[in-house]
Amino acid sequence: MSLKTITVRTENPQQLIDITHTARLIVRESGVTRGTCQVFIPHTTAAVTINENTDPNVKQDLLNILESVVPSKGTYLHTEGNAHAHAKASLIGSSIMVFIESGQLVLGTWQSIYLCEFDGPRTRNVLFRVTAG
Repeated sequence: MSLKTITVRTENPQQLIDITHTARLIVRESGVTRGTCQVFIPHTTAAVTINENTDPNVKQDLLNILESVVPSKGTYLHTEGNAHAHAKASLIGSSIMVFIESGQLVLGTWQSIYLCEFDGPRTRNVLFRVTAG
C-alpha cells in the first residue's frame, strides 16, 4: 500500500490522542489480511506510542512522568522554548509497527495507538504504511 497521511489537530500543550480507530480503518481499506502497519510521526516535538486504553489516568500519568523527567520549564540551550518537547519525543519515539492478522491489528485487549503531543496545540501529520507479508 502507498503511504497514507492523516492530519490531527491537537488541543493542548501536551496530550495523548488515541488514533487506533483511524489505523483500523486504514488497515481495512488496504485489504491486507496479514502483514504490518507502520505508523510514523514526521515531527520532532511529537511521538507515537502504544499504551493502555481503558483508564484515562494512565495517559495523564505518562505525561506527568515525562514532565518529571524532562520539565517544561527546565534550563535548556535550545532557545525556541520547546527543548522539553524535543527530548520527550525522542524518549517516546517517532514510529511503531503493529502486526496484522486476519485483516485486524494485533493489539492487546487494553492497548491503543497514541499520537503524543508535546508542543501543542498544533496540526500534526501521521503517516501509515500497511504492508502485506
